[in-house]
Amino acid sequence: MLKKFKVGWIFVLLCLMSTSQAQNLPPKPFGPTPSSAQLAWQKMEVNMFCHFGPNTFTGKEWGEGTEPEDVFNPTSLDCNQWAATAKAAGFGGIILTAKHHDGFCLWPNPASKHTVKQSAWRKGGGDVLEELSAACQKAEIGFGIYISPWDRNAPTYGTPKYNKVFLKTLRSALSNYGPVFEQWFDGANGEGPNGKRQVYDWPAFNNQVYALQPAAVIFSDVGPGCRWVGNEEGKCGETCWSRLDTKGREPGKNAPSQDTLNGGNYNGAHWIPAETDVSIRPGWFYRDSEHPKSLNELLNIYYTSVGRNSLLLLNVPPDQRGLIAREDSLRLMEFRTALDAIFAHDLAQDAVRISASNTRGSQRDEAKTAFSPQSLLDGDYDTYWTTDDSVCSAEIALVFAESQTFNRILLQEYIPLGQRVERFRVDVFDENGLRRTIARGTTIGYKRIVLTEPCTTDNLYIVIEKARACPVLNKLALYMDTITQTTP
Repeated sequence: MLKKFKVGWIFVLLCLMSTSQAQNLPPKPFGPTPSSAQLAWQKMEVNMFCHFGPNTFTGKEWGEGTEPEDVFNPTSLDCNQWAATAKAAGFGGIILTAKHHDGFCLWPNPASKHTVKQSAWRKGGGDVLEELSAACQKAEIGFGIYISPWDRNAPTYGTPKYNKVFLKTLRSALSNYGPVFEQWFDGANGEGPNGKRQVYDWPAFNNQVYALQPAAVIFSDVGPGCRWVGNEEGKCGETCWSRLDTKGREPGKNAPSQDTLNGGNYNGAHWIPAETDVSIRPGWFYRDSEHPKSLNELLNIYYTSVGRNSLLLLNVPPDQRGLIAREDSLRLMEFRTALDAIFAHDLAQDAVRISASNTRGSQRDEAKTAFSPQSLLDGDYDTYWTTDDSVCSAEIALVFAESQTFNRILLQEYIPLGQRVERFRVDVFDENGLRRTIARGTTIGYKRIVLTEPCTTDNLYIVIEKARACPVLNKLALYMDTITQTTP
């Protein structure tokens, strides 16, 4: 009997030890997770879009494809100026409209007779892709390519032959200019109710990209690398999942609804994060009559894109000289200076204590676990606080020796392990010693910036009300924005 009793207790102890050891291991990934290329892309946060081509000289947004090649004639093209401007503005890369819907190619594409080679610009010897790729490499920023599958000039468009022509176009653009961090596909198709219609071979297009640029993130309405946010206003959804269902969907008219693109799918089968594209000017191509958005507009766009788990792709169109206009460049420098000022001092670093209601594997001393809440303040992307597997709601507390005043709360999930949080709130102790809620939110994802009215407190709580698996956060920061005029 005694022997059986001892055996039973040994079994229980082994089970407890096994459970304790398991809780000291990192959580298992939850749902789809980003590839290394997608994670690197997300960390870029803000990139520059450059719409440039015949439309720059005709004033059109969508060219007809019948424009003579000589209409493209930048007098002072300097891609080093574009790249230097993007770098100074803190952008991670540049994506150029190498071929828009008019079919004109900014490189000597052998699959087309409507290119810079047929123009008088540089006596037919110019190549914008070559110059921009070299400039991006020199500035140490990413080089990306937009190629519209719609072609209003190609004689084979609207026939089965065109897909093979487009594959040759992709091969030419993606084989000769070094690494491409993002391939941008527009879903536009046809010229109207009675116009040409092309059945695009999207699987073949994507396979061609991956064969030539395996690390490229492919953009379209359905990814597979990243998705359109569903509008051109600079606004991602208040709730934004980086997950998307794509079965039975494709770019263009058969894309998911705008609401779905804006917010993703709760149970989406694929990791396809949102990219928010918006122009610094009213139009996408440069016009002398238009002017850039105000600093305040750009800051609010930052909060509704990067601050809602999206990447911001800001279009800055070169002018007819082939240069970024002075007023656009100055506005970008204002934008960068303002962001640097807003996020210069993280008030959370002044906390005298940070604790959590549950810490994975902590048992009695959370400071001795690899998943301590201190990880939220250490600035290391790959360290994080998390809870035991069974805990899907928890509270993080910050205590300050002196009251702090802030109006921006930055949270980050460690997305290599998936997106988990679906509801959270922020509480403080007010001047009367009462605990009250100052903000509520849904998803967090790569980055969430919560906007509040200025709040002064010496105790702050981040309450994860509901997560789909144990929450995994790698950053908590507090800032005071005195520049942006906005209503939270």
